[in-house]
Amino acid sequence: MSMLAAEVHAALSQLLRGLQSPDNVERTQAEELLNTEWVASRPEILLLGLTEQIQGQEDPSTRSYSAVLFRRIATRARKDPNSSQTRDLFLTLQQGEREAIRAKLLACLQSENLPFVRNKIGDAVAEIARQYTDEGEPWPELLGALFSASQSTDAGMRETAWRVFSTTPGIIEQQHEDVVITAFKTGFNDADTSVKIAAMEAFASFFRSITKKSQPKYYPLIGEILNILPPVKEAGDADQMTKALIALIELAEVSPKMFKPMFSALVAFSISVIQDKDLGDQPRQNALELMSTFADYNPQMCRKDPNYTNDMVTQCLSLMTDVGIDDDDAEEWNASEDLDIDESDMNHVAGEQCMDRLANKLGGSAVLPPTFNWLPRMMTSSAWRDRHAALMAISAISEGCRDLMIGELDKVLDLVLPALRDPHPRVRWAGCNALGQMSTDFAGTMQEKYHQVVLPNIIPVLESAEPRVQAHAAAALVNFCEEAEKTVLEPYLDQLLSHLLMLLQSPKRFVQEQALSTIATVADSAEAAFSKYYDTLMPLLFNVLREEQSKEYRLLRAKAMECATLIALAVGKERMGADAIALVNLLGTIQHNIQDSDDPQASYLLHCWGRMCRVLGQDFLPYLPAVIPPLTELAGAKADIQLLDDDEQVAQVEQEEGWELVPLKGKVIGIKTSTLDDKHMAIELIVIYAQVLEAAFEPYVNDIMDKIALPGLAFFFHDPVRVASAKCVPQLLNAYKKAHGGQSLQLGQLWERTVDRVLEVLSTEPAIDTLAEMYQCFYECVEVIGKGCLTPQHMATFIESAKSVLEDYQTRVKQRLEEQAETEDGEETPEEILFAIEDDQNLLSDMNKAFHTIFKNEGTDFLPHWEKLLPYYNQAIVNSDPTQRQWAICIFDDVLEFCGPQSWTYSSNIIQPLADGMRDDVPANRQAAVYGIGVAAHKGGEAWSDFVSASLPMLFQVTQRPDARADDDVFATENACASIAKILHYNSSKVSNVQGVVAAWIDTLPVTNDEEAAPYAYSFLAQLIDQQNPAVMAQAAKCFTFVALALESETLQGQTATRIVGAAKQLVTTAGLDANQLLANLSPETQQTVRAFFG
Repeated sequence: MSMLAAEVHAALSQLLRGLQSPDNVERTQAEELLNTEWVASRPEILLLGLTEQIQGQEDPSTRSYSAVLFRRIATRARKDPNSSQTRDLFLTLQQGEREAIRAKLLACLQSENLPFVRNKIGDAVAEIARQYTDEGEPWPELLGALFSASQSTDAGMRETAWRVFSTTPGIIEQQHEDVVITAFKTGFNDADTSVKIAAMEAFASFFRSITKKSQPKYYPLIGEILNILPPVKEAGDADQMTKALIALIELAEVSPKMFKPMFSALVAFSISVIQDKDLGDQPRQNALELMSTFADYNPQMCRKDPNYTNDMVTQCLSLMTDVGIDDDDAEEWNASEDLDIDESDMNHVAGEQCMDRLANKLGGSAVLPPTFNWLPRMMTSSAWRDRHAALMAISAISEGCRDLMIGELDKVLDLVLPALRDPHPRVRWAGCNALGQMSTDFAGTMQEKYHQVVLPNIIPVLESAEPRVQAHAAAALVNFCEEAEKTVLEPYLDQLLSHLLMLLQSPKRFVQEQALSTIATVADSAEAAFSKYYDTLMPLLFNVLREEQSKEYRLLRAKAMECATLIALAVGKERMGADAIALVNLLGTIQHNIQDSDDPQASYLLHCWGRMCRVLGQDFLPYLPAVIPPLTELAGAKADIQLLDDDEQVAQVEQEEGWELVPLKGKVIGIKTSTLDDKHMAIELIVIYAQVLEAAFEPYVNDIMDKIALPGLAFFFHDPVRVASAKCVPQLLNAYKKAHGGQSLQLGQLWERTVDRVLEVLSTEPAIDTLAEMYQCFYECVEVIGKGCLTPQHMATFIESAKSVLEDYQTRVKQRLEEQAETEDGEETPEEILFAIEDDQNLLSDMNKAFHTIFKNEGTDFLPHWEKLLPYYNQAIVNSDPTQRQWAICIFDDVLEFCGPQSWTYSSNIIQPLADGMRDDVPANRQAAVYGIGVAAHKGGEAWSDFVSASLPMLFQVTQRPDARADDDVFATENACASIAKILHYNSSKVSNVQGVVAAWIDTLPVTNDEEAAPYAYSFLAQLIDQQNPAVMAQAAKCFTFVALALESETLQGQTATRIVGAAKQLVTTAGLDANQLLANLSPETQQTVRAFFG
């Protein structure tokens, strides 16, 4: 029975017809009517009317559309008249209205017989259920109705019930687990396959929503879930198999170990699906994805399975041969000029991506044996697809298997290099691909050890008859050359550039474009050595840039701009002469002529201007008025965000490039990331201008700071924008300081506007890795402005932010420890946890630098604020986590260094951590502790003298550890050496047997790594030489050698080096040393360096 008048339904029916009209004008008028007369003034009538339309209309499409419209309107944002809060529209209705509407909606669900309409009603029910669940409000009738529907004699009704559970798992989260388990068992054992699959999907959704602690109670269900699969495969139902596998993938991501008892059986089943070509590509790729997911989330379980790795590698290689179907001679492939065809849904790409994941997750020891069991046979196969797959496999696994493959590169190259001469063009293309990937994954080794075999083999491929092979060979050379030292490239430059110049004459534009990119990379790596080719290349590039060209040549011209400006950077302003200004003028002309928003030249130009600024320096200033406006327009762009109401809108946006879709409370938000990427890039370029031009950039600083950089710190739609803004702020301050002076009123006013915003983001930044960047922004700003720039209120705000960050950090550490306690023996730490730990370590490091900078600039004024965090340091210093211990010791070092004798106030907090730190097995912590002892000796005054002199035995022990000179330990050793020197210099009155300590100290030299420790150690040595100390005179040859080693390693520089060299000359004379004889024991490079100092 209708609760609304007939005229209301008449109006509503007319509205629905208008909204569905194919006529644009009629549809627009209906939408206007919907918003103004229904949604704005009587939403309760609209929603109730829609439920009655669903219930009473004979036309199924009208019922379906009414359900879709109901869901869309119910989720619209509306101000609640009772609270003024913005909520989902349905929740803003009066309670009685809501109850009447939801009752009608449930009745519609129970009475609808057509599956496609019932599914739309189910979606509407799920949306209302989500709103109630999110608000913590009850809908008592719903659960009973759904459980009743799940036991209906109508299979379609049972499926709908599970669909609703799947969309809104919160409905059943609060139920007792026995009830939930029984319900799921019923669903998994349903007679209808569609219901079973819907129950699987609902279980996956439910399982994701519950806590980790609750999950094990549901592990026993996995057997019944897996039993659903074989009949689906036997029936050859690809769609249902796809749905089932996707549900399993979701479960494997959340808790792979729940599959452990049946993992071998699941591996065998999944492999059988991958092999079954009759099923079609989608389920086969889903089965591959399921197996890959286990490698991602529980690699140990995969390694332990006797068949997993071998079977997966075999299937991947098999899928990778599924390439170039119906194009055996590659005629179609050769003719194609679209190099960016999306092949992500192709079998060969799925196989390649899976090989990459297996290598990265399982490692070389697991993946290499089965892979190289196949590759030699595949490389000698008469079928080109086998050879192509083998080469692509090498490309796929080289990153993950790097540690093992790097020692066998000559054998790998023996497989790859002959492919560059293969008769089939796609095999040659794959050979180029493998070499390019290896050049990146084995960067350094490939270039240094194998250039003599790689370059002579790949350069001739640039002469291939097929343009696609030519372009790919040039692209591989980009990878090789960008990691190569100029000394490696120089002998090949003639050959390289003559071939690349030949490609510039190619009739294919994409070949020309790639050749320009490769030339640019070669110039970037060869640097000044490229000067020889300047006169040949630059006129060609100028010709390209001067020619009036049609749209299809815009990218070529953009590449020419990139190439010309990178060559400019390589050879420098002097070599360019008048060409530098001519090039800038050309760029200006091109910019002036750009009219279309999609012109690629615009984004290339921004980078080109940045390079020319670096080339010209202050000479670039006349061009800034033309360069900055388009840059600041991009940098100041607002986020383009759209609320997508229905599946059609979502599907439409998914088809467009440059969008990211974010689900949020039943809705989908579309964010145009291409705009944000441009914004990020523009801010990064502003940083370059501020760095290069400094004071000359002053006219733009205020505007950019207020409209771009400071707002950018809180631009929460895009992390990279916030990071770029954080790097921009200190550079803008520095430019202003250079223009007006450190004590100027103008700088003070700018800092006043800046500091509060920077402090604010230390409390509001949500991403841990970006928060570290914000702390870096803060301390770099303080370094620019200098002493006394922080008021007591600023310091208090900083401490409150730091306190909050430390509390959050401790919570994260606790959660990780709890999760770690639940892992089984041999189970590896998930990659995301390792990344999270790394992010936290970076955060603590940057926080430390912030504390260091404040202490450096504010000294003892910071102590009353800082001491509020003492409880955190006291906890950290005894923590089993070495990162936390190091963090606390470094803070104590700062107190000692910048607060002098006043630091003794905190001696009870500092002494024991330093003493324990010197015995710490973690080298970084030992280094921090021994450094602190030296600082206490240098800056702490009389109060610290007894403690530091008593620390001498432990400092010597640090230098005498068996691994004291190992790479990780040498900095602790050298800091201990410098600290002993400081104690002997500043506190010798408290040292018994000074002469014996001095004699022992000489053996702690040399200091050849730590540039901060070296000046203290060697200045003390020079002092001893001046005094003709007996310990030095007795070991004069050794002391001279130690000085020579420090000079060669460049840990001594400037006036310090001059002072030490003078003392060493005095030592040679006084002790009667033969310097030439002593130097003869050192390497020729060391001798040459030292002789340059001694003249």
